[in-house]
Amino acid sequence: MVNFLSNIDLAAVDWARAQFALTAIYHWLFVPLTLGLAVIMGIMETLYYKTGKDHWLQAAKYWQRLFGVNFAIGVATGIILEFEFGTNWSNYSWFVGDIFGAPLAVEGIVAFFMESTFVAVMFFGWQKVSKGFHLASTWLTGLGATISAWWILVANSWMQCPVGCEFNPDTMRNEMVSFAEVALSPFAIDKFCHTVTSSWIVGAVFTVGVSCFYLFKKQHVEFAKRSIKVGAIVGLVASFLALHTGDGSAYMVAKTQPMKLAAMEALYNGSNAEGLTIIAAVNPFEQPDYVNEQEPPLKIAVPYALSFLATRSMDGFVPGVNDIIKGGWIQPNGEKALSLDEKIEKGQRAVANLQEYRKLKATCVKSECGKDCEKNTARLEELSGQLKADMPFFGYGFIKDASQIVPSIPICFYAFRIMVGLGTFFVLFFAVILFFVYRKDILAARWLTLAGVCVIPLAWVASEAGWIVAEMGRQPWAIQDMMPTWTGVSNVSVTEVFTTFVLFIVIFTTLLVAEINIMLKQIKKGPEA
Repeated sequence: MVNFLSNIDLAAVDWARAQFALTAIYHWLFVPLTLGLAVIMGIMETLYYKTGKDHWLQAAKYWQRLFGVNFAIGVATGIILEFEFGTNWSNYSWFVGDIFGAPLAVEGIVAFFMESTFVAVMFFGWQKVSKGFHLASTWLTGLGATISAWWILVANSWMQCPVGCEFNPDTMRNEMVSFAEVALSPFAIDKFCHTVTSSWIVGAVFTVGVSCFYLFKKQHVEFAKRSIKVGAIVGLVASFLALHTGDGSAYMVAKTQPMKLAAMEALYNGSNAEGLTIIAAVNPFEQPDYVNEQEPPLKIAVPYALSFLATRSMDGFVPGVNDIIKGGWIQPNGEKALSLDEKIEKGQRAVANLQEYRKLKATCVKSECGKDCEKNTARLEELSGQLKADMPFFGYGFIKDASQIVPSIPICFYAFRIMVGLGTFFVLFFAVILFFVYRKDILAARWLTLAGVCVIPLAWVASEAGWIVAEMGRQPWAIQDMMPTWTGVSNVSVTEVFTTFVLFIVIFTTLLVAEINIMLKQIKKGPEA
């Protein structure tokens, strides 16, 4: 890998990143709706099973129909996303494939097999299986999709917080030593809970918005009111859960990725009793001069809130960008934080030791060490021990400048506020909708039904903003502290990546337009009598 780096074309890295981001963003247009509608249709079929009323059967079939359209296209984009690890990020795949590939394999073997099996029963088994078995198939389809998301998020969480692994210098690979640590890391659990609950919000907003469309047009009124009640209740509960799980996720980021938190808050110089920024005048078009600026202008903050969020103490110290570069503050575990220079020293030592180890090992394998064999064996053991100690900082061996480890502050800052702001708005939105549907005549409140339709795209804006924070805030790391993004790319030309990038734009946009067109036709058709 070290020799490969000298041939890296940084333009190819940028296009590979752009292509992966494009695929991920398109894929995530479909996944949250799949997870959200799975809960909605499961609840509606459960109500049909319990009451025997045909209007719940009508509702369950209708939302299952929309679920099916979205599910099929989501699977297609997800498969392409996984292939890109091999085509564009082969160096990354080689370096951590033993770990990263395990949860993806489980996802494909168990979760995807489970959901693809029961989805067939759900769609085609209405007249062929009992009501109870069909209901179980509906919930198991949703459970399979959720389990599938679990394993994918485990893989992603490992990139954010690598655990349960050791580096093997003989194979040049990170190898898993504890599957349980990888699968059940606190970071993965928090990320999964927050991602799934936020996906329920997307499904709930979609359900409420489509139902508001019918009310605005004064069509299928009773069906729409029933769907709004289920959707808004799910959405309100999910919104509160997302706020709670988001707090836990932010706490884990503060512990494991302090630079990401500093970028999210545009925090240049940390302090005790730090406030949580509501808004500030951060230039959205260029990286701020965090070295010379004390804080962004026009900053409005909630006193003590960031310290409590990050440390669970009102007086806790939260490091800023410059603190992380300089080091020296006392971490929650009682250890003194290393400076960037100290991390780079450890990383460069790890790179040099790895090169020496590989060279010496090759000499011993070829039996060319002669009388120095015993001495070389002892040196190999010494190098192996040093590598094990320095490997958590291996990625810093490729860092040349402090600016390389600071993610885009404007993108992280504003994406985080979009996500949190819309998440808070959804609490109010669902509460108002429920108030009108239960206490007022929502049919007469045409302004509200029109607003319900207009809110639909905001659910995706919030969901995509969350992923932008998670992934852009992790930069420049493909694996936190262990592998910079530019070292994980395949040896491919700019032309090859650019060509497939354009091709994917055309394919994915075509798929998206096709889905929207089919969805609109199904919505216009309405529920079957």
